[in-house]
Formats: sequence, structure tokens, C-alpha cells
Amino acid sequence: MSTLKIAIQKSGRLNEDSLKLLKECGIAIDHRNAQLKATARNFPLEVFYLRNGDIPQYLEDGVVDIAILGENTLIEKGENLPIVERLGFSKCKVSLAVPKNVEYTGIAYFEGKRIATSYTNTLAKYLNDKGINASFHKIAGSVEIAPNIGLADGICDIVSSGGTLFANGLKEAEVMFWSEAVLTSSPKLSEDKQALLAKLQFRIQSILKGRANRYVLLNAPNDKVDDIIKVIPGMKSPTVLPLAQEGWSSIHTVIPKDKFWDILDELKALGAEGILTTEIEKMVL
Repeated sequence: MSTLKIAIQKSGRLNEDSLKLLKECGIAIDHRNAQLKATARNFPLEVFYLRNGDIPQYLEDGVVDIAILGENTLIEKGENLPIVERLGFSKCKVSLAVPKNVEYTGIAYFEGKRIATSYTNTLAKYLNDKGINASFHKIAGSVEIAPNIGLADGICDIVSSGGTLFANGLKEAEVMFWSEAVLTSSPKLSEDKQALLAKLQFRIQSILKGRANRYVLLNAPNDKVDDIIKVIPGMKSPTVLPLAQEGWSSIHTVIPKDKFWDILDELKALGAEGILTTEIEKMVL
């Protein structure tokens, strides 16, 4: 039987979230500290713990079959690799930043300027699309210091909260794109491994759908049931059950997590009571 080889970042938040996702997929992995390869006990899967920046090359060479990595890394080093699934965690943005005291009026500021970055390919394409000519100074890490020591006029880097920029006297100037963790695959995937990937992807999708929704139970007067159903149509149709109290029903349904509070306001206005919500572990449609 074939074994699917998956690469994940060997340390950091992306590593933790990737392992959490695999665990939620019901995959048990035996892993000890400093171990760079581990085998799953209950799924034909081997996990390789690698440097994030090295993973695209391993995929292209067929050393590993699939990987979970940041979309920013995929764009920079593996633009020909497909995004199989967007995973919704490790979200950040890749941005251009300039010193706080600069009066930034637009992308034309960077014409003829020096930019420090570890994302040279991404930056070159972005500025080329904007018609801007600039020179790059490639730095592997801590690019925020470059303007302070006269090495660059601005930087291109990952931005999460913006705290690191602020601490180094910089401000965000342009958001180039938003990034998140993605599942990608090797172009050399065999048919049997594609079948295994499909099984894994099915599990991942059920978890992502669960995370994106909430299960809701509420009580409502019978004369308001039809109006409430219009607000919460559910996956196919809500479950409506009569309560012991005459004239009332219990409604069970699923609603999108990101619209919960707006929907809650509508439900209350329609007379819904005893509204309970719970997280959904997995959701299969």
C-alpha cells in the first residue's frame, strides 16, 4: 500500500496548527522532539518536519507528496504548485513598509528606492505589475532593521499585528496580498496517492466546514416559525419539533459563524427564546 508523505514546518505556530488539523482528522502521529520524520499509526501517512522555505523544492522534486505551508512561501518559491485547499489558519499579510517619518502618498514612492526583503520574487512581480523600478537587498530575517541602519528605504515582509513594524520605527504602506496556510501537492503525485489525498482532503473539508458554522437550538412561537426559517434556512431545512408547551416549537439548525451576531439580532426580534449555540466538530454535507 502506498504511503502519502506530507511536509509541515518543523517548528512554530504553523507547525502546531498543522498537527492540530491532522489530529482532528483522526490521524495519530508518533513524534518525539528533534525527530524529523514520523509515521501515522492509523492512516498511510508519513510526516516530514522541514524548513518552510525548503518545502516547495521537496514538492517539485517529488521527495514529499503534499505539504501544509504558508501561501506567502508558495507564491515566493513554488508558484507552479497548486493550492489544493485553503486551511483558514496562520493568516497574515505581505506588505511594504516605510519609516514613520516618511510622507507616503502612494506606490510611486518606491520608484528608484532600495527595498529590503526575503521575498524578492514576490516583490519583483508586484512592482513590475505596478510599473515601479526599485533595487532589492535580500535579507533572510529581521528585515525591519534595514531602514534604521541605512541599508534600505523600505521593506517588504510579513505583517501580523504590526507591532514589530511600530517597534522599529516603521509603518505599513501597501498590503500586497493576504496569506494563510494552504494544502498543496507535488506535480509527481501518482494515482494511488491522489486517492489518498482525496480521502485526507475529505476529512479536512469536514473540519473546516465545522469550524465555519455553529449549531443553533431555539424556541419560538408557532406563528413565527415560518419567518424564523427564512432567517436560518440551515443546510437543507431546519428541524422543527413541537414543545410540550402548546403553541411553541423547538428549531434546530446550522448558521455561519461569521454571521452569528447579525442572525441572533434577527431571531430575537422575531420572538425566538432560549437560544443555544454550540461548536461543530465536523460537518459532512
